[in-house]
Order: sequence, then C-alpha cells, then structure tokens
Amino acid sequence: MAKRTITFVCQACGAVYTRWQGKCDSCGEWNTIAEETSAAAAAPAAQRPGRKGRLVALESLAGGSRDAPRTASGINELDRVTGGGFVRGSVILIGGDPGIGKSTLLIQAAAAMAGRGDGVVYISGEEATGQVRLRAERLGLSAAKVALAAETNVEDILATLSEGPPPKLAVIDSIQTMWTDAVESAPGTVAQVRGSAQALIRYAKRSGAAVILVGHVTKDGQIAGPRVVEHMVDAVLSFEGEGGHHFRILRALKNRFGPTDEIGVFEMTGRGLAEVANPSELFLSERDLGSPGTAVFAGMEGTRPLLVEIQALVAPTSLGTPRRAVVGWDSNRLAMVLAVLEAHCGVKLGGFDVYLNVAGGLRINEPAADLAAAAALVSSLAGAPLPADAVYFGEVSLSGAVRPVAHAAARIKEAAKLGFKRAVCPEGGRDLGEPALATSPVGALAGLVADIAAAAPRRAASGRRPPPARQDG
Repeated sequence: MAKRTITFVCQACGAVYTRWQGKCDSCGEWNTIAEETSAAAAAPAAQRPGRKGRLVALESLAGGSRDAPRTASGINELDRVTGGGFVRGSVILIGGDPGIGKSTLLIQAAAAMAGRGDGVVYISGEEATGQVRLRAERLGLSAAKVALAAETNVEDILATLSEGPPPKLAVIDSIQTMWTDAVESAPGTVAQVRGSAQALIRYAKRSGAAVILVGHVTKDGQIAGPRVVEHMVDAVLSFEGEGGHHFRILRALKNRFGPTDEIGVFEMTGRGLAEVANPSELFLSERDLGSPGTAVFAGMEGTRPLLVEIQALVAPTSLGTPRRAVVGWDSNRLAMVLAVLEAHCGVKLGGFDVYLNVAGGLRINEPAADLAAAAALVSSLAGAPLPADAVYFGEVSLSGAVRPVAHAAARIKEAAKLGFKRAVCPEGGRDLGEPALATSPVGALAGLVADIAAAAPRRAASGRRPPPARQDG
C-alpha cells in the first residue's frame, strides 16, 4: 500500500521543505512555497530490497568522435540557433511571452519537416484540434501531413507515440498543461511539470525522436516552472520581441549540441513568421538620417555581424534626481559610460535626463556598444548629428580608453556591404587585416567627444538646429 505524504515545494526553483515558510532559502523568493501531496511507499527505503546493478561499458578518451546526426527543420534561422538542426533524441525547451509566435514558429517547422516526408506529431494541451487547424489554414499549411492531437495526459501521449515507428519530431504545447498519473498534484505545479518533463525526456532518449517542449514565462521573462527542467533538457531557446515591433528574435540560452551566442531573426507577417536573411538592412530600414542622438553600432551576435541603430536623448530636467532610462541595453553599462564622460571628458550630465534605446526591439549584450552609446549621447547633448555613413564600435574602460573588440574585420565588412564609408573603431585592432572601408581609430573617449563638439558649430551653420546650452567641466 502507498501512503500520502505532504511536502512543501517552492514554485520558483523546486526546493522541497518539510513545513511551510514565507521565504525560500534556495532562491530567495517570497510566498512561492506551496503544499503538495504525493504518494510514497509505506515501507522505508532501508527495508526495500536493493536492485542488483548492471555492468556499464567503460571507454577511453582516445578514439574518433562523430557529429551527432541532425534533422533540418526547414527554417534556416531556426537551424542556425539550434546548431544545424534537431539532434536525434534531443529535448528542446522554448519559451516566450504569450502571443509572441511560439506556436506559429513550431507549426511552420512541423509543416516543413512533414513536407519532406518526416514523421511529425503536434500535441496541443492548450487548444483544441480545430483551433490548431484554423491557424494552419491561415498560414497556408493545412495540406501538411502533420499528425495532430489535443491531449494533456503524459501516459496517453507516450502510448500514442509508441505506436508504430517513432516520429522525427514531437511538439508538446505546452509543458505547463501536462500531467502524469505518477504525481498527485494539479497541472502546472512544480511536481507535475518536473514529472511530465522527465517522462517525455525518457521517451526521447529511448526512441531517438526530437521533442520540443513549449514553456510559459513569468512576468519578468523567465521560463515558468522549476529551474531543474532547464537543466534536464538539452537546449533552452528564448523567443523574444516587442509587441509594437514586427521583429522576433530567437536566442539560445543553453545548447548542448551547438553555440549559445547565435540568434535567429524573424518578421511577423500576415502569413506567419518570415525569415530575415539580412537583419542589418531591416533594422536600419527606417533610420532617421541627420538627426542628433543616433549612432549605428556594428555588433556581433554569434558568428553573424549585425548593424543596429542606437538612439539617445539628453534633455534638461527640473527634478533633483535626473532620470536614467534604457531599453535594449544594460543599465549598468549606461551608468558607467555616463560616469566616464563626466570624469574624463568634461561632459556634465548631472542636470539632464538621459534616455537610451536600441531601435527595432533588439537587446544588445556585448560591451562593444559602449563607443556607439557614448557617441549618441554626446551627439544629442551637443545637437550635432553624427555622420550618416559612419559606424561605431569599441569598449570603453573606466580610464576613458577605448579598448579593441573581437571580430572587427567582420563588423567592418558588414558595414561596407550596406554602403557605409567609415568605421570609428579602437586603435590597435589585431584582426582588421585590409579593411573594406576607411577607419577612424580612437584611442580615448575624450578624442571622440572633442571631434563631435568641434563639428557642432559647422553643422549648425549649414542649416541644422543649433546646439543647446550645455555644462562643460
């Protein structure tokens, strides 16, 4: 016989406690510990007969290794992020905000694979089969031979998948709606998510089918459920984007079979998600030329060079504490750049509100954007537009020096391909080679600030708006 045991589980990290408490000691969250009931064997573990272990084959480090066999999804941007396609027996967890396009992307990938003759199963736990058919009809994919079902019980799903040959791809949408008979708790709880994911992962490893789990996200953008699920799966993908923009970014947060710094760029259209082969051209398509406070940053996302516009607005404030708002960049790096501008360049920004935005809804993580952000800030303060045919990249140190960054040649080559004529970059770049366009090396941030300030009167005299009054140190 089995008896019921009551445990208290943190809904944020999955830590287990014997009694309720307000704060989780593992993750530090408050009011996330909930009571859960599970079945446990009546006999203590010490009285159970132990299972005799089996011999495990041991191998040496020497020997040839083969790349894991992959199945292309039919969507190049998705294959780029996953490392070349879906590995047999792998499990991928993909998360994103509601309505961002996760189901649309997966139904398009499932239809593309089914069009090549691969077996694909789509299990929907949130929508009825009729609703999924309506989406496929809107996307023009209703003729694709995708096996469809609406089910939430894991045992029934595994029994269905085990009938006949295993599929090449199985999509579970979503893992928060699944429940298993082995756990006595409501669907969506930590125990059910963990138990359902474990059963599906076991099936993937045993059958060789690639399994994609769709996950909900919390209000701060983290994938909901226990953190242990992210450790159990082979890859974790994040589908990002702003509701007001048509662009969608697919980013790898974890990948056992590929890089974690690649991104895939999509555009939401009336016919679903369209791949963006040249993201730089798309992000710069609506650029406002000749406006102060805008600089083009030549960045890198994995192996792909990416040009994006950084916008800055420096406005006088009447508040005692000026505002510092940033979208798409690290607020701590903005604070550091402002401190360097004031300490080493004589740019006093204590009486100004500062707003910084990365156009297109893209989020930048690399420190090479320091130079472009500083140029945009000084341009906005001086009212001097930056040259429309120049790109900027470089890391700013706390001493005011501009440090070299990696992949400078690839950044310059991408800028030249899009028609730019000049690159403002750090001095002493090691991998520039024969640059594809003219370069303006910068050794210290103060030199760039002086050049922008010196050009302000000339550009104001040529018909642009005059520079506002500013405070110089």
